[in-house]
Amino acid sequence: MSASATRNTGIAVWILGLFLPLALNSAWVSVAAIFAIYGIVALSEDIILGRAGMFDMGHAVYFGIGAYVTAILNVTFDWPIFLTIPFAILLAAAFGALLAAPLIRLRGDYLLVASIGFNAIFVLAMQNDLFGLTGGSDGITGIGVPSLFGLPIESQSAMYWLDWVVLGIVLVLMRNLDGSEFGRALRYLKQDELAATTIGVNPRKVKTLAFAIGAGLAGLAGTLFAVQLSTVSPSSFKFTESVTLFAIVIVGGQGSIPGVLLGTALMFVLPQVFRDFAQYRYLVFGFAMILVMVLRPQGLWPRRGARA
Repeated sequence: MSASATRNTGIAVWILGLFLPLALNSAWVSVAAIFAIYGIVALSEDIILGRAGMFDMGHAVYFGIGAYVTAILNVTFDWPIFLTIPFAILLAAAFGALLAAPLIRLRGDYLLVASIGFNAIFVLAMQNDLFGLTGGSDGITGIGVPSLFGLPIESQSAMYWLDWVVLGIVLVLMRNLDGSEFGRALRYLKQDELAATTIGVNPRKVKTLAFAIGAGLAGLAGTLFAVQLSTVSPSSFKFTESVTLFAIVIVGGQGSIPGVLLGTALMFVLPQVFRDFAQYRYLVFGFAMILVMVLRPQGLWPRRGARA
């Protein structure tokens, strides 16, 4: 399928998605909303892993930062939800850039282990009620709903439309990133860092920016997640969540927008179809990851032009 055909198909699918609440019950609308939220987080992970080629196994940290920033500002300081979004994005992005400074010096397994350590530190900090704001192990409850022009977005359908529109905006950003000079620099670095430096690419600058952008988008998804569940707790951002995001990108296809969304659907939507077996989703997804690595190392839906 050509790039234009894939793009047109994607646009058509997104438009059709706007009508889902009219055809599904509230339970399935909630599943679709979770898919949209995790689709954004997985795409943000793909910037770091799939495009920059850095093994980030602590991505749930940035997701959690966004969720906690919104929860704290809304519940403790009574800020409107939409006003918290820029701060959730900026703080997550700043934290990503800050962590990138030591992390980008590491490669492969060392980067993997270091990012796992940061994830563990984040969860422990939240469990210990950091600065008396995070609520400890119980987290923060009673998060409000966003309001648009004075109208509360409180129904499940309205929340889904909000999540779906934000996903659409992120998809446009991802497409623009792929065609930008920065996107090309990421591809050069992933393919051959030494060769990339000879044509003027600054690896440290590009990798740090990749971490910041990926973390910022994850922070945005964290806000949507906090509002969707009306609560946040450390258990939602444990190491297993980072592993899940990592696996989604690997199984779906690194650097492939359709592949990442397919991986997200397999992880969060398919188990709801086979609900009796949903508790085994990590086991099944683990086997799927092994099979993909052996039989289709570029993922189920690889990026166009990727080598098998």
